[in-house]
Amino acid sequence: MSSPEIASLSWGQMKVQGSTKIYKDCKVWPGGSRAWDWRETGTEVPVSTVEYLKKKGIDVRVLQTEQAVKEYNALVTQGLRVGGVFHSTC
Repeated sequence: MSSPEIASLSWGQMKVQGSTKIYKDCKVWPGGSRAWDWRETGTEVPVSTVEYLKKKGIDVRVLQTEQAVKEYNALVTQGLRVGGVFHSTC
């Protein structure tokens, strides 16, 4: 199952390939996407989370949204299975 491309990003709106929904913030993974309420977890990525993922052999990148979308889509274009959590108003 492949990761969906992020089709568009603008202030407060994200569209993900294969979904008819318009997200403000979203989680994307191989085969799907869904809305993400950043107020549940905040937008900061804890160091402990990054360390845990790296120990599991997962490459982690914490970037500003526009750059994150570019890198995510570039990895998708390469055929890699990637996921991401995106906040469209930062």
